[in-house]
Amino acid sequence: MTEALIAALFVFALAAFVGFEVINKVPPTLHTPLMSGSNAISGISVLGAIVASGAQEWKISVILGLIAVVLATINVVGGFLVTDRMLQMFKKKEIKA
Repeated sequence: MTEALIAALFVFALAAFVGFEVINKVPPTLHTPLMSGSNAISGISVLGAIVASGAQEWKISVILGLIAVVLATINVVGGFLVTDRMLQMFKKKEIKA
């Protein structure tokens, strides 16, 4: 393995561990409101994944980039759906006469 691949795997493992620990420490009552803020971060992840998968040759980085695009897009869409559902709970109900 090359040094760049080892460094990339180390960063990935560290990011996965830190992300799990941060999300795990958030109380359930705050998780949904924080989801809307994390959509912007996921959007940046989508852009980064597109850049990573934009190579001309099919290598492992392109395959991982495409997987990252799909997963980050699912995360963004799911986050927006959850946020929209949460905001619907706070709207005033119309009284039918």
